[in-house]
Amino acid sequence: MVIEAKKGMYIIVVGGGKVGFHLAKELVEANHEVLVIEQDSVKAKEIADELGDIVLDGDGCEATILEKAGTARADMLLAVTGDDEDNLVSCQVAKQRFNVARTVARINDPKNEQFFRKLEVDITVSATSAIMAHIEQELPTHHLSVLVKLRGSGLELVEVRIPDDSRVVNQPIRNIQLPYQSMVVLVVGEDGQPKVPSAETVIHAGDEVVAVTLHESEEQLRDALLSPATARSF
Repeated sequence: MVIEAKKGMYIIVVGGGKVGFHLAKELVEANHEVLVIEQDSVKAKEIADELGDIVLDGDGCEATILEKAGTARADMLLAVTGDDEDNLVSCQVAKQRFNVARTVARINDPKNEQFFRKLEVDITVSATSAIMAHIEQELPTHHLSVLVKLRGSGLELVEVRIPDDSRVVNQPIRNIQLPYQSMVVLVVGEDGQPKVPSAETVIHAGDEVVAVTLHESEEQLRDALLSPATARSF
């Protein structure tokens, strides 16, 4: 997990497992003020032995513990336990009761990601989704890879390589029937040169196409860009 943080921030890490421990260690080494909240007293002691007196023994979902941790002055809260529900509650309490500017939640089940975003968790990190995105890029099949989910809009930035047999090969973008609120925003040719397309830009086999689409329109966009030239619509 990579967290961008300005120098000298006060950051609370909820969850002292492997992820929480290593995050806390890196943040301390980067000269941030860090507090780890861990309800397992054995883990809490192990962290204290390794990193010093930066551990609060308690449940990071509870407002009283978060108050004791000084959450009202925290710049960021990272909820990285192995339980999605706990991570969500920690972020919500931090945001709604203590007005923390930035909340980050680890997501263990990718199916929960949209739910977290709807409940205004600022950043969600799913190791499963990240690994799958890398795998999909290496597969010989032509799947849409989600690059970025645009928070609060329901839109996604997706990428796909155009196969040789696609019906859009040698077609200008104006001829491609894209789904509602979808648009091609970047085309990278086989020469590796990116270009911002116009309606007259011709799509070629092997092009990497980056598009914006609604999450629910992924299937239609996939059909529009990847269906073979022989496919017919009914």
